[in-house]
Amino acid sequence: MSDWETRFSLAGRTALVTGASSGIGFAIAEVFADAGADIIGHGRDRDRLSELGRIVSARGRKFTAVTGDLACADETAGIAKAALAGAAGHIDILVNSAGIAVTGPVTTYAIEDWARTMAVNLTAPFVLSQALLPGMMTRGSGKIINISSQTGVIALQDHAAYATSKGGLNALTKSLMVEAAPHNVQVNAICPTVVMTEMGKQLWSAPEKKDPFIARTPLGRFGEPVEIADMALYLASPASDLVNGAIMMIEGGHSSI
Repeated sequence: MSDWETRFSLAGRTALVTGASSGIGFAIAEVFADAGADIIGHGRDRDRLSELGRIVSARGRKFTAVTGDLACADETAGIAKAALAGAAGHIDILVNSAGIAVTGPVTTYAIEDWARTMAVNLTAPFVLSQALLPGMMTRGSGKIINISSQTGVIALQDHAAYATSKGGLNALTKSLMVEAAPHNVQVNAICPTVVMTEMGKQLWSAPEKKDPFIARTPLGRFGEPVEIADMALYLASPASDLVNGAIMMIEGGHSSI
């Protein structure tokens, strides 16, 4: 193996990826397996988790599926416990990829949707980090990668709850970094533009919504899941050991103009 391949290798590491049954999480789990990691995949769709398991196994890596509702803090703690059991207590990489987006104007937004958005997008990453970070700190190595959003940095109409949850996730990333860095644990966030997952297609396919947004993006397009997965691979690998507390924008230049 060449030096650059070693720097980007995840051989011998185990990653817990939430939201792994679809979209960005599925792509991250697949790319991580390509790079040599064993995968613990969390998701709600058991059939899709089974499909992911076949893909990971075909690459010669171990796969464990875990399920649970991230909107419930107790169930989230149970997910962490099950993941640790499946990995014999040793998880090297946590990717908080699961997320929900319930959009709408503030004036008519349901408080129940606000609460569930905060629970899944912000509280769950906190609970999982709280459960897994002590082991990483004790071993003196580890990676936490939070999949945030461009809307955690810039304003977007009808996204108040989603944007607030992602802005909070960015703040959590930096706060975790301060505590984790002295123990050689890196904590970073990725802030993508609209990504063409099923959720992205559902929310952004209408030309009247899509076209103005793309017109304001210098690159002139939305993202693909594998592009976010490749960024996650960099942040999970030894190549990024000096990168800590970063809020990585991957959005075609939209927020630069």
